[in-house]
Amino acid sequence: MTPGAQLAAAIEILSAIDGGERPADDAAADYFRRRRYIGAKDRAEIASHLYAVLRHRAALDWWIDRIGGGVVPVAARSRVLAHLVLSALWPPERIARCCDGDRFRPAPLSFAEKRLVERLVGHTLHHPEMPRAVRNDVPEWLLPHLERAFGADLERELAALNGPAPVDLRVNPLKGDREEVRRRLIAEGVAAEPTPFSPLGLRLRARAPLSGLVAFKEGLVEVQDEGSQVAALLADARPGMRVVDFCAGAGGKSLALAALMRNRGKLVACDVSARRLERAGMRLRRAGVNNVERRVIAGEHDKWVKRHKESFDRVFVDVPCLGTGTWRRNPDAKWHVGPADLAELMARQRDILKSAARLVRPGGRLVYATCSLLCEEDEDQAEVFLAERPDFALVPAAEAWCETIGGMMPGDGPYLRLSPARHGTDGFFVAIFARRASSLSPTDEP
Repeated sequence: MTPGAQLAAAIEILSAIDGGERPADDAAADYFRRRRYIGAKDRAEIASHLYAVLRHRAALDWWIDRIGGGVVPVAARSRVLAHLVLSALWPPERIARCCDGDRFRPAPLSFAEKRLVERLVGHTLHHPEMPRAVRNDVPEWLLPHLERAFGADLERELAALNGPAPVDLRVNPLKGDREEVRRRLIAEGVAAEPTPFSPLGLRLRARAPLSGLVAFKEGLVEVQDEGSQVAALLADARPGMRVVDFCAGAGGKSLALAALMRNRGKLVACDVSARRLERAGMRLRRAGVNNVERRVIAGEHDKWVKRHKESFDRVFVDVPCLGTGTWRRNPDAKWHVGPADLAELMARQRDILKSAARLVRPGGRLVYATCSLLCEEDEDQAEVFLAERPDFALVPAAEAWCETIGGMMPGDGPYLRLSPARHGTDGFFVAIFARRASSLSPTDEP
């Protein structure tokens, strides 16, 4: 593909995302799926333009408004043009050559677009006059929530969130140990290093076409951020236990939990989406996991929950959240949510946690996890649960870390909180509750 064709592809994908059709990763995957002739290098170039615009949309929009004066509409095309000057440092002449209207390339620049491009030359992406939210590329309404979570570290954490994420793999202990799998990857031309926190993690030195690797096809590895691996490890799922992954999705943590159980005991992967559980089934088969029952439930109040109350040793609840901890991978997500979404999610999180707690047997544990960085979805929810449920006691995260991973937990406090700047992982929060052996539970709800 020519550079112009790559730009046209990025603009088309961004337009689909702006139209609310689907998230960035889905939109890009669908675009490439329908155009299998596009090679790996071209895909990488298209993705670099795409994600640069999504990560810095607020700053790009500010410049378009400031320089364009309302003549140039703020849209996928103008954002790409601004990115090319401010981030990629393309000279106007190169942009004009790539946007010449030839086959597969963007239409020629209008007079207003030429003026925008020329006037942006010499400027940097961020400007001292930008509001703090714009300078940090976050929605204005979210800034107070992030300030509460990070305090003086806000700028550093948001800079990390606006950067690219590494590719982490989780080694499947059912099929090999970490060093053995690392050597297998090296033999296939993929260099990886052990992750610092997860004893099952490998971090790639450079991106690679994983789906074509023998190690991937044979189920030796799964793509999973190190923070997510750690969250699953802290559940302390052991062989012979009865375990529930209450919001299983496509099964990433179900895979991790089942592998820790060594295919002994029973794990029930619950989700409201049959399609997601079907995807989980394919991954489970590839990994050689055979102790998982996939169950579609109508919601957190499904009758199955009431029928199986107090019958599981571990209940893992990775609740739906705003996903602020995954912005490195899904930067478009920040622009598609508002205060009403946060309020709705918080209410649902409390509801899910309360319902999932019914499944925990006396002496068992309930693990609450999010990929959120907001206190409102993390510590606040844990404190509300403890206040309402005297039959549960907090298990300090450092204690669970010592039991499962060993050594000192990074950070302090009663919960685990991971972030990109401090730990190099996605943002993750984990709270662990143990059900007291003597039942003090409130009356079960219908």
